[in-house]
Amino acid sequence: MLTTTEQRLTAIRQWLVQQNLDALLVPHEDEYLGEYVPEHNERLHWLTGFTGSAGVAVITREAAAIFVDGRYTVQVTKQVPAELFEYRHLINEPALDWITERVAQGGSVAIDPRMHSGAWLESAQAKLSKNHQLQILDANPIDELWSDRPAPVLSDVRLMKTDAVGQASIEKRQQIAELVVKQGADSAVITALDSICWLLNIRGLDVSRLPVLLSHAILHSNGNVEFFLDPSRVPEDFAQHVGDGVSVFAPQQLESRLESLAGTKVLVDPATSNAWFKLVLQNSGAQVISAADPCLMPKAAKNATEIAGMKACHIRDGVAMVHFLSWLDSEVAKGNLHNEAVLADKLESIRRQDPTLMDLSFDTISAAGSNAAMCHYNHENQPQPGQLTMDSLYLVDSGGQYLDGTTDITRTIAIGQPSSEMIKQFTLALKGHIGVARARFPQGTRGFQLDTLARQHLWAEGFDYDHGTGHGVGHFLSVHEGPASISKKLIDVPLVKGMVLSNEPGYYRADQFGIRIENLELVVEQSTQGDFSVLAFESLTRCPIDLRNIDVNLLTRPELAWLNSYHEKVWQDLNLLIDDEQVKQWLREATRALSH
Repeated sequence: MLTTTEQRLTAIRQWLVQQNLDALLVPHEDEYLGEYVPEHNERLHWLTGFTGSAGVAVITREAAAIFVDGRYTVQVTKQVPAELFEYRHLINEPALDWITERVAQGGSVAIDPRMHSGAWLESAQAKLSKNHQLQILDANPIDELWSDRPAPVLSDVRLMKTDAVGQASIEKRQQIAELVVKQGADSAVITALDSICWLLNIRGLDVSRLPVLLSHAILHSNGNVEFFLDPSRVPEDFAQHVGDGVSVFAPQQLESRLESLAGTKVLVDPATSNAWFKLVLQNSGAQVISAADPCLMPKAAKNATEIAGMKACHIRDGVAMVHFLSWLDSEVAKGNLHNEAVLADKLESIRRQDPTLMDLSFDTISAAGSNAAMCHYNHENQPQPGQLTMDSLYLVDSGGQYLDGTTDITRTIAIGQPSSEMIKQFTLALKGHIGVARARFPQGTRGFQLDTLARQHLWAEGFDYDHGTGHGVGHFLSVHEGPASISKKLIDVPLVKGMVLSNEPGYYRADQFGIRIENLELVVEQSTQGDFSVLAFESLTRCPIDLRNIDVNLLTRPELAWLNSYHEKVWQDLNLLIDDEQVKQWLREATRALSH
């Protein structure tokens, strides 16, 4: 058995020699290209020891390098041996550039097409074709060498009743089939796991933090679906649940079913589908139409039932948050300055008292003091978790997967007396948060057109934050849902009524503190006295924003009115659900109105 990183690296090098290849590319992604990779598909971790959520390794016969982004520059040095791997920056020094410099002209670079998107393969072929050969593998060498590979998690298939999701699967399939026909295709390959679950009104827990099933689907222009999941996992009443026109196939039949589409036009999303699909379809004589997954926009625009569920779970989640934050304040008052792991576990234990909680929606970011300056910090990747200290800030970014919706909330909490600089930066971020929350904008507006509202007050003082302002959120599905976002990226997707997006400006000062204020917002339509109705945001999150961090003198009257109105809603929606008088008293104080 290959137990050390060095042994595994040596085995890959021996494989390169046997296969007469010069280099192998190992990305973090698996064949589903999702944000979360199940344990049995953590190939990059097996090879290198790296546990981060983004990265790629390149192995040649003489050298090896691991590429990670700014979130993981410290972590990678602790997990991956420096004597075996060079550390490189994923964005500034891409792996393909390193290959062109390190692999001799004419050398062959091996890739598993299942681990890369169709879009990536096209750019890689363009970049390497002049001087190198790209070798498309049929089998992944890590799968052959990984003798103690964990078994996949096979969760129960949960059938979501129509009254829980608002639209029958058969209706969704007809709706999406019409979109496929409009694109000039005979069928569409659906590979995004949340799209498949949304289309068939099913959920699972095959992947930690993501309520999906590891599966694939082919949707035909008549609304029929071929669903690829081990038939033994499918519940007896599945056929009745989805309605006519859904056939279940074993995953091993996927290739032959794709080949049967020879001579037809097949829609494949180059961003969400791995390159293997396109290669199989092209080799079998199908015409591939590259277009966005047709489920993306309908899934993102929530219906009335989904919206009601999102509102309800945010109120219950708010009650859990209030219990946690009031407990935290009382512990600090007693001098009990816990570490980040204790705090994250405490919050999870409070959330788990709700029987509708299926999982967290992501690993809790519990960051004390200077650790919060790393915006995607994870205490579990540290040698030991950080500790609360007095006169500092604590940042907690967390969420739940509930049967009726998904939550994601960040609060930055005063521990003792924050410095005037912390208060100033918090207030600038809050002004940006309120700017987005109060925005009113015409139909057709893109997220990047709103992004400035969140940053303007920070920009004016010479500050910024290095992440997007908002991402889409699914309904008991992915906490990071496309295709819309609010960020500097010029993503050409309009915000439409029914979408749920996060609103999370922040500020991070290296080695000192970090701030983020995040609510989820529902896009709603509002009538006006003008020529057209507008879109606006309705905050779903129900939890106080820490008043101790706010300089009221930096807020305008409309901003202060928004804050007081928001806190009044939090009080009204939560206070009757809280039995503990001490917690209720804490909430009354935390939602009190401020004035100039």
